[in-house]
Amino acid sequence: MNTEESLRPQSLMLTFLGDQVLGRDVCVYSGSVIDVFARAGIGEQATRSTLTRMVNRGLLRRQREGRRMYFGLTEYSAAVLRDGERRIWQTGAVNREWDGTWTLLGFSLPESWQRQRHDLRAKLAWSGFGPLFSGLWIAPGEVDVSSLVAELGLAAHVKIFRAHADTGMDIGAMIEETWDLAELAGHYEGFVRRWQPWETRLPDDASAASGSGESALASSPSSGREEPHLAALALRLRLQAEWLQVIRRDPRLPVRHLPDDWPAEQAEKTFRAVYDRLTPLAQGASERLLDLVPVRPDQV
Repeated sequence: MNTEESLRPQSLMLTFLGDQVLGRDVCVYSGSVIDVFARAGIGEQATRSTLTRMVNRGLLRRQREGRRMYFGLTEYSAAVLRDGERRIWQTGAVNREWDGTWTLLGFSLPESWQRQRHDLRAKLAWSGFGPLFSGLWIAPGEVDVSSLVAELGLAAHVKIFRAHADTGMDIGAMIEETWDLAELAGHYEGFVRRWQPWETRLPDDASAASGSGESALASSPSSGREEPHLAALALRLRLQAEWLQVIRRDPRLPVRHLPDDWPAEQAEKTFRAVYDRLTPLAQGASERLLDLVPVRPDQV
């Protein structure tokens, strides 16, 4: 799967707002969003539709200033973005601090509850769990799933424990049986392939035409001298959105029980190197071109 192609406009929108709005008590003008997203390969109609859908889902709110419409975060979207921020900049992709604790979740649902079973399994997988057995799932570390279980209305059917493996337990083999390590590694390896060329390039480098994001950026409308800055802003947007998508799929398994050539560390180095390289241009573009206004007290 090409992760770049699979990025949804909503994922890009949340990444953009987390980068430009989170923690600043500001709203951003819709026209600014449209300009940036055009250079990330997202058309105006798709951008407007995404903004509307996110308002309807409680992820964004509107604030009108004169004839212009601005968009800001809700409490819910701010919480989602803060979690993503922690995953990128604090917990990271490589789990070296694991203390041997596992979270075990057992469930028993009536046979007819197929939808509830599917929803529970999907949310457990998103939260880093893997199926040890059909009704017993496991995740590294202490994972709080109480709100997840309550949201699904399954508290009476679920039991949660903390545990440590017995002496002599082959944890590496258990991990290989429970999670698809080849698929997880493939996401990291694909990320490196797509983004490593940008460690030594910038959007105004003519030789960069074979790098990640080139199709979106090549079709961008030219804006003269400011184009490299806008291209860098759009490219960094895709970089962050894709990296977050990759690491959210990863249950952060303890690295000492993973294969020696586990690619997460190299992928994280690539992400940080490209991010640092793009940031001066991207920051310059955002400071000059984004129309931001303070959140009005009556809108909080």
